[in-house]
Amino acid sequence: MTSPVWHPYAHLKSQSPAPKVIGGEGPRFILEGGEQLLDATCSWWCMIHGYAHPRLVAAIREQAGELCHVMLGGLTHEPADRLARELVRVTPEGLDHVFFSDSGSVGMEVAMKMAVQYHRLRGNPGKHRMLSLMKAYHGDTAGCMAVCDPEEGMHSLFSGYLPRHHFAPAPAAPFDAEPEAVSADLAALRAVLEQHHHEIAALLMEPLLQAAGGLNMTSPLYLKGAQALCEEFDVLLVFDEVATGFGRTGKLFAADHADMAPDIMVLSKGLTGGYLGHAATLANDKVHDAFIGDSPAHAFMHGPTFMGNPLACRVALESLAVFEDERYLEKIAGLNRLLREELLEDEALRRHPQVRDVRVLGATAVIEVKNAADLEGVANLARARGVWLRPFGRWLYTMPAYITPEEDMRHITGVMKGWFQ
Repeated sequence: MTSPVWHPYAHLKSQSPAPKVIGGEGPRFILEGGEQLLDATCSWWCMIHGYAHPRLVAAIREQAGELCHVMLGGLTHEPADRLARELVRVTPEGLDHVFFSDSGSVGMEVAMKMAVQYHRLRGNPGKHRMLSLMKAYHGDTAGCMAVCDPEEGMHSLFSGYLPRHHFAPAPAAPFDAEPEAVSADLAALRAVLEQHHHEIAALLMEPLLQAAGGLNMTSPLYLKGAQALCEEFDVLLVFDEVATGFGRTGKLFAADHADMAPDIMVLSKGLTGGYLGHAATLANDKVHDAFIGDSPAHAFMHGPTFMGNPLACRVALESLAVFEDERYLEKIAGLNRLLREELLEDEALRRHPQVRDVRVLGATAVIEVKNAADLEGVANLARARGVWLRPFGRWLYTMPAYITPEEDMRHITGVMKGWFQ
């Protein structure tokens, strides 16, 4: 019998039957029939602790016996209060106000609405558009689609439906670039701001790692320069750390590489270790205090039903505790060394005629090929060797769970390299 489940990003006429997952443990999930696959993609980058982590499972069970859900409108509860305090503690200094929602896309919608309403409350209603970067991906909701790359992104089908925003060229200077190399990227950003700052409310960016837009890895110097430009042109700086937050780039947050804080930061994915959907949009005093006033317009007009869900908040608290107790940043550093050794330092791989580039940052590695057709069949090969790889476009990547043992990690990289042998 055909399943009634409509799968994401799937061609209904040609899609293969989806394997049925019945469980998981550590870095592997288990399929019906007993087949086990190493999850090299961390289930869309969120299962940072792997599957069935006993502390996270116990936290959900304990919270379910106390309070599963209550509206946050006019009410509060201890898990939400505690999680907000913990997020203020661990995020860059100054992000002292936390607005919860239920997914990364919605968290970004919150950030954009927050920026527009901020400027309106300050008497600048004309600043109502966003500035995004080419190669950006911020989510699949309507507002987020409008700030994804309009040329190479996946949402061109909806161009007539979406509002129009502004775009700056994607930064080209790599993570370890010298200041001179970053200056051209910042000059291109300045040119857009000089022309359109009067209607730009916020600059949105995935700091250091543009994930679904092609795993573009960029410089911390670009973040610092962008912040200075935003201050110059009265534009809020929003960091989309949905994919980069909680260690993916090698530090707890990508912003930490530049020792800075944006005006607004959005977190999801690793926030709960992937165990439940949840998101947080954090803001500094400058943004938050603009909403203090007497008029009806001073109330921030957003309120997801499941914002601050007690189950999600409780497992997020446990996820953060595990991250700190088990020294995950050290684990990530070990993964980074292995990925560099196995992929970045493999000269034969880098010289392969199909390979355009190999990049590594934190616990992320990507082999970019010259043509998407060069990766057709790689997922099937990987599965035959016990690994779940899901490339997209020209990019074969791994974003593993942080608990993945060295032997398993070398098996993943071996399968990735094996495709080109």
